Amino acid sequence: MSVVNDTKFTHTMFFLSGIPGQEDVRVWLSVPFCIMYVISVAGNSVILFIIKTDESLHEPMYIFLSMLAITDLGISISTIPTILGVFLFNSREISINACFAQQFFIHFLQSTESAVLLLMAFDRFIAIRNPLRYASILTLPRIAKMGLVFFLRGVVVIFPLPFLLQRFQYCRANILSHSYCLHQDVMKLACSDISVNSIYGLFTKLLTMGLDSFLIFLSYMMILKTVLHIASRMECLRALNTCVSHLCAVLLFYTPEISLSVMHRFGKGSSPLLQILLGYVSLLVPPLMNPIVYSVKSKHLRVRIIRVFIK
Repeated sequence: MSVVNDTKFTHTMFFLSGIPGQEDVRVWLSVPFCIMYVISVAGNSVILFIIKTDESLHEPMYIFLSMLAITDLGISISTIPTILGVFLFNSREISINACFAQQFFIHFLQSTESAVLLLMAFDRFIAIRNPLRYASILTLPRIAKMGLVFFLRGVVVIFPLPFLLQRFQYCRANILSHSYCLHQDVMKLACSDISVNSIYGLFTKLLTMGLDSFLIFLSYMMILKTVLHIASRMECLRALNTCVSHLCAVLLFYTPEISLSVMHRFGKGSSPLLQILLGYVSLLVPPLMNPIVYSVKSKHLRVRIIRVFIK
């Protein structure tokens, strides 16, 4: 530790935490984490490989799915080293710069995944509202531009967070609540005024996940309005069935995130263990379940996956 103003100390290392009260069984807890990571990385990699190699899948829906798989892979790779380090090897130390880098990538990739889910909602709306113009509206250059815009939005909005944290002195206990670094978790360890960080953190949530979830909700309201005007009941159900996979992905991503945000800001008396478990769910479950959901619901993708493994 280095001395600051002769009276205050600032930490150069943070200590990560596992699940409280379960330290004696941390090695056994590492088994489900390892299984989830293997399935997440393998599932998303297989989907990317199949979409890349099969030209019949070079359609807007599958391009958006490949973007979702890339962000899920990024989230898994960003959290694997510290989570498995804590549970497998009891390696709890993380340098302050590595912690800032990890929290940037986690928040950036989560905002990017939120944007991809919004683009997928737009894709479903166009497919149902204007099926004849679907291919002409969602062209490859237009998809690339939309992806680039949301990528830059994530970089611009999340990039200031590490620098806002760097200006603090961390003279309190340097033990984090999770086995990975988050902005709100690191911020609470500062012995300075954190009101700017708190306001900016709320702003980033509202500008990314808050805005995206609201637009997804509006998209589905317009989808329902369009579907209800379809005369045939079978056609109506068939149109809604194309949205099931995306709805599952939206619920898997936003439900734990919204619950965590509410608990962090308003649930002062909520269980810390519940917050920690929800944090793991928000980071690990979407990358795990998204490839499974889309493989089960998409007949074209399922057939090609089976064909690859049969070969």
